[in-house]
Amino acid sequence: MIHVRRIALYAVAAAFMLAGYPDLAVAEDAASSGVFRVTLLGTGAPDPSADRFGASTLIEAGNQKILIDAGRGATIRLAQLHIPLGKIDVLFLTHYHSDHTVGVPDLWLTGWLPPPFGQRNTPFHVIGPSGAADLMVNLERAYAADIRMRMADQKLSREGLDVKVEEFTRDGIVYEKNGLRVTAFEVNHGEAVRPAFGYRIDYAGHAVLISGDTRLNENVVKYGAGTDLLVHEVFAVKPDMMKSPAMQAIAAHHVTPQEAGRVFTRARPRLAVYTHLSLIGTPTTPSLMPDEIVSQTRESYNGPLAVGEDLMAFEIGAEGVAIYRRGPR
Repeated sequence: MIHVRRIALYAVAAAFMLAGYPDLAVAEDAASSGVFRVTLLGTGAPDPSADRFGASTLIEAGNQKILIDAGRGATIRLAQLHIPLGKIDVLFLTHYHSDHTVGVPDLWLTGWLPPPFGQRNTPFHVIGPSGAADLMVNLERAYAADIRMRMADQKLSREGLDVKVEEFTRDGIVYEKNGLRVTAFEVNHGEAVRPAFGYRIDYAGHAVLISGDTRLNENVVKYGAGTDLLVHEVFAVKPDMMKSPAMQAIAAHHVTPQEAGRVFTRARPRLAVYTHLSLIGTPTTPSLMPDEIVSQTRESYNGPLAVGEDLMAFEIGAEGVAIYRRGPR
């Protein structure tokens, strides 16, 4: 069963539905429901946090389940939603920073196991920019002993262990199946951090954009224009901390709330949402609270906005976007 909680939303128009559905487990299991749902599995940055796991976003479209990135704890969040790891159809990678990929071997190898939490019986499908094949080949080398022992001891076959990798090098459609279309577009995460991409996901006449890690980028505006949901990363610190060269160096790889606000104002999504929250603080200068992030964003954007939390979900339909919390209470 999926438990529902209301989520605080900042300055949301009345067109958005805040009430949960009476029985969301039905939508979870029914392939014919036409559900189009985005769940933030991890909204954190590299810092280890029990409240915000590593970057990962689950997208459910009809009977398909895809992940954008697999950061720290992605498999735990899936378990909290009672989704077997083997039921993920495709993993899409935005770039190769470890906080976006450290959960890949867990998803791959634990999903291969036969208990109910695993049960993958087809190849592990990975789509990403150049480098995805190297990542998976080297992971198989790194875990060769584990694979050998499990095949000998538990008599596991390579069914569900094998990997299907697809790479791309430029903007364009990278996946299309049963009405679900995924388009990759290049972003700018810094001159030395290449390749780096975001994704636009289209299904049933609706669209979602996942920015990936990026600086202020024209492609996010281009591909995010008119989407139902624009999910964007953010780096936010108190103004006095921005005087530090170290903070300026980090900010040069990300987007501040003021910059994100300009993106939202131009793209005009039905709802803008923050994820991958890089909220750096010190013992004397605490990290920003959600209302402070919103306040900074309001310097350049006045539309519907939510500050993401782990397991916050967005169900998209003709009447608007329903927002609720999934998982255990």
